Amino acid sequence: MARVAMVAHRERGDAGQLVVQIHGWLSGRGHEAWLHPEDAASLLTGPEAERIGSDRSLADADLVVSLGGDGTMLRAVQLLGDGDAPLLGVNLGWLGYLTEVETGDIESALERFLAGSVSGSWSLDERMMLDVDARDPEGEPLGRWTVLNEAVVEKRSSGNTVRLAVHIDGSPFTSYATDGLIVSTPTGSTAYSLSARGPVVSPKHRAMLITPVAPHMLFDRSLVLDPTEVVEIVVVGHRSASLVTDGQTVTDLHDGARVTCRPSTRTARFVRFGEHRYHQILKAKFGLLDR
Repeated sequence: MARVAMVAHRERGDAGQLVVQIHGWLSGRGHEAWLHPEDAASLLTGPEAERIGSDRSLADADLVVSLGGDGTMLRAVQLLGDGDAPLLGVNLGWLGYLTEVETGDIESALERFLAGSVSGSWSLDERMMLDVDARDPEGEPLGRWTVLNEAVVEKRSSGNTVRLAVHIDGSPFTSYATDGLIVSTPTGSTAYSLSARGPVVSPKHRAMLITPVAPHMLFDRSLVLDPTEVVEIVVVGHRSASLVTDGQTVTDLHDGARVTCRPSTRTARFVRFGEHRYHQILKAKFGLLDR
């Protein structure tokens, strides 16, 4: 008997229909399945919400199914926390970098997963993550997060830049006058970092990227760092900043506050059926031609 947790895009009505379908398919075969309670409150009503919704931890699951797009996958990774269940992404939107199957293939995908990896039906695609630690000017902790895509220290108000000093492995590098700094993983290289003209890095690689956002200085290049290096960003001056992790604003940062980013011992693990052709997804996303 397998235990399957579901996380769904709360604004997609078709996600609710798919949740009911998956729950029925799994229950009919003797497996357990439940939906995150906040998603159930948004997508299901009456008996279905009570029957399928549960506050049971995703860490109890053998598999987490994400129903949505890449944003829902990021949320599922966060909700999983320290759990080690693999994630299966079902695409309900545009072409996603992280999702694996389309809605019409979900039952066959579950069947292949339940057959077991020893049968060669699926494999795990492990992705590097970052540990992000924030402290106030007195060194008191503001929070700690583990992210799949990126951590961003950015300005809080329009019309101004923020000054950010960067240290690498404890040594000062430089100060940026900028709209923000992105510290991303290879997975995050095709997210916010890419829109700021950062490089595309294969997710098979292990590295950290530092990409400035609209820097008001001559040095405007991204840095690609070894995964053993540690990045520290210090807010300098009277203009405050915000820390955003995987798209969610998590805390404000004032003069002297520090954000430290380092490779995590945790990885995000995605179920893949056959070879995951990342470069072909990239090609399709940007409409690239063969020649």
